[in-house]
Amino acid sequence: MIPVILALNAGSSSLKFVVYAADRDRRLAQGLVDRIGAEGSITLTDADGRALPVADGVPQDHAQALQLALDSLRAAFPDFRAVAVGHRVVHGGIAFTAPVRVDDTVLAQLESLSPFAPLHQPHNIAGIRAAIAAFPGVPQIACFDTAFHRTHPWVNDTFALPRSLYDEGVRRYGFHGLSYDYVSSELKRRAPTVAAGRVVVAHLGNGASMCAIQDGRSVASTMGFTALDGLPMGTRCGQLDPGVVMYLMEQKGLSPDAVQDILYRQSGLLGLSGGLSNDMRTLEASQAPEAQQAIDYFVFRIQRELGAMAAAMGGIDALVFCGGIGENSRQVRARVCERTEWMGIEIDHGRNSRNETLVSSEMSRVHVMVIATDEGMVIARAAREMLAAEKDRQPARP
Repeated sequence: MIPVILALNAGSSSLKFVVYAADRDRRLAQGLVDRIGAEGSITLTDADGRALPVADGVPQDHAQALQLALDSLRAAFPDFRAVAVGHRVVHGGIAFTAPVRVDDTVLAQLESLSPFAPLHQPHNIAGIRAAIAAFPGVPQIACFDTAFHRTHPWVNDTFALPRSLYDEGVRRYGFHGLSYDYVSSELKRRAPTVAAGRVVVAHLGNGASMCAIQDGRSVASTMGFTALDGLPMGTRCGQLDPGVVMYLMEQKGLSPDAVQDILYRQSGLLGLSGGLSNDMRTLEASQAPEAQQAIDYFVFRIQRELGAMAAAMGGIDALVFCGGIGENSRQVRARVCERTEWMGIEIDHGRNSRNETLVSSEMSRVHVMVIATDEGMVIARAAREMLAAEKDRQPARP
């Protein structure tokens, strides 16, 4: 049998799963159960991206989705044996600043954080519960998107609200921490001198944020109390005057649920494009003026937040793009860099068009790079380290 670590990312209607070797940084397979419910489907590929046969089934909940994934994996890789299951958990609150092994107490604490991330946390927990049932006795490791940002200085951790609310947990948590963790480690491996400086990482995808990282530590992030703040996203609005929320409720008569639906599901690129699409690829291919305006706003907000992130560090030595848009949209990268020459950023359009790792010019004072993120790898590493630590604590056999 081949020992493996399974990394899970449970969303509202999807379950992403990746299989890693238990003893090294090696991805073995990955898959996605999408549209959990009446139209559920599954895809599975090997380490080289080749499609593999999958089990039949239409999953109605996360437990059935995980079972479908396991049936598919066992058929394709009968020798795999899970020695740990790692989970992406969006919110770790104040208490969880590092990965933790899940037990009943931890699970209860994670559930208490659901009001802080109502559209994410319950589904993360559903994935954990499904894995506990599917793998009795196998360690379950929770890894938190918020943990990477617990190094923020107080001024980047708080809002100008009554102090009692901060003490209750109303603060700037920041998200996408697993992605930033991976990119930071990869940057340190590839360019250690650059990684030791002032780095802004732009995680641009359907969810989007930016992080200021100084000497490997997060000092500022565009996201705050929820994963709604900062940059506009696929369907999320990003930064918004709180008065708009009060207006929608008081003057338009909308309920909290209706406002939440607008801000999380009807806004961002989708809303700005007049409902055309939340997919950057579709918008870039469209000639509709609304599509171009959506891209304009997206780029403008990235440039604006880039200045803010640099200011938080007193300068910038490197800009790193990651995420689906950051890794693949040559247009977005080029446009972001066009208006930032004053910061010392100069892009090489040839390198950028070829999607090279280093896309800045030889004359650029700031390194501009593209690094593909791998949140699952961070989860697998955390699980591996926890297993090793537990083994070290075991008494030696006589």
